Amino acid sequence: MPASPAGSTTAGRCLLIVPAFNERESIAKVVRELRAQAPFADVLVIDDGSTDGTPHHVPRTATVVSLPFNLGIGGAMQTGYRYAALHGYDFAVQVDADGQHPADQVPGLLDALHTTGADMVIGSRFIEPGGYQQSFSRMAGIRVLGGLIQLLTGKQITDCTSGFRAVNRRVIQAFAHWYPEDYPEPEVAMLLHRGGFQVCEVPAVMQQRTTGESAFSLFNGLFYVVKVAMCLILDTIRNPWPSEKVHAP
Repeated sequence: MPASPAGSTTAGRCLLIVPAFNERESIAKVVRELRAQAPFADVLVIDDGSTDGTPHHVPRTATVVSLPFNLGIGGAMQTGYRYAALHGYDFAVQVDADGQHPADQVPGLLDALHTTGADMVIGSRFIEPGGYQQSFSRMAGIRVLGGLIQLLTGKQITDCTSGFRAVNRRVIQAFAHWYPEDYPEPEVAMLLHRGGFQVCEVPAVMQQRTTGESAFSLFNGLFYVVKVAMCLILDTIRNPWPSEKVHAP
């Protein structure tokens, strides 16, 4: 039997999007593990204006798109989704560049996307009790935002800040058209649900960050929660994805 084309599965072509800002210490290992655990997928690293030489540490088995300056996670991910849309990918998986998302769980996330029929599957750290440790302040912030999403939509999201998620072609098209800035994960979970997309969660075991620096520090945590909460409330009247901008798969 001939080998499958690069980036393909039995159901379609898959792109692993890795947003990276100053992650030179971890990016090579992340890419190598993704290629080993998900050889059916292509890997795209979005260098978000790094100043530490991150793109020079990316193995040649991945494609690198370097942004001219730091846009933040929202701009980096929209770049990745636009790339996926332009190149005709059927599925995309967001994977952090710091190594917190184990590569061997990528196939399981895609399997859940196929078996549930969802448009987006979120890998949640909190569905099952596990070893992932969060500070009290971060856990409180996640619960506040998750509670607000449930209040506004009726949909329970246990890990609304998780960046480990898989999407289908309809969501790729939507995100290529519009994607929130700053810390977009809670917003897109809510907006997709409101837009009629199916969103579900599956358990995911994630690792603690060992290199780099988290963007969600104790100092900006309160501001983050207040800012995102205001955005979630405003999102109740927002329609970022007109039907003509989202094509059927």
